[in-house]
Amino acid sequence: MIPCTLSSNENMSVIPPEVAPAAMACDAFIVEDLRSARRYLRKIGFTKNFDELPFFEMTKGADQTNLSVFIKKNIELVNIGILSEAGCPGVADPGADAVKIAHNNNIEVRPLVGPSSIILTLMASGFNGQNFAFNGYMPIEKSERGKRIATLENAMYQNNQTQLFIETPFRNNHLFAHILEVCKPTTKLCVASELTLPEQFIATKTIAQWKTIPIDLHKKMVVFALYK
Repeated sequence: MIPCTLSSNENMSVIPPEVAPAAMACDAFIVEDLRSARRYLRKIGFTKNFDELPFFEMTKGADQTNLSVFIKKNIELVNIGILSEAGCPGVADPGADAVKIAHNNNIEVRPLVGPSSIILTLMASGFNGQNFAFNGYMPIEKSERGKRIATLENAMYQNNQTQLFIETPFRNNHLFAHILEVCKPTTKLCVASELTLPEQFIATKTIAQWKTIPIDLHKKMVVFALYK
């Protein structure tokens, strides 16, 4: 399981040195996006000919039967690398499907250390790191989104549990405004934007405080976290 940077423009220093030789030991790959995976592999010094290597692109809703066949066909001959489009494979991406198949077939799984926007946000938030939940994307429709935000805030208070979630970059501002509209003034919100990049921004404030601060999150990579 090969971690990659959180942005294609990122400094490669966030990737540990053991990742490159581990990738070079692979002769087949399961990837979230073929083009970005190839670009990243070249960045870390991968020198093999891509045209001679089998790739399986795990698009949303990829056929699990085809994925299973790909793994079983190749694992007897070579190591298979799994790459997310950003961050750690298997965390908030479809790589978990491949790992499940591996475990069901007694195939060794080797996760490598790399950046995870979810874990980095939790680390930097000042919130409860003993009990937390990542909730993925919020609903697009406003009324459903409002209900979901309220549910997460309620779970946070009832269970003493940090609630983390994300949104598509072009809808960040809408989600941020909706959080301020729905949540209690004393609830705390951490906004973690462009993590590990030079323009990184991380701040934790109450909802009441956020209402006085102008912020533009449009088209940025953001993780939101709620806590009391």
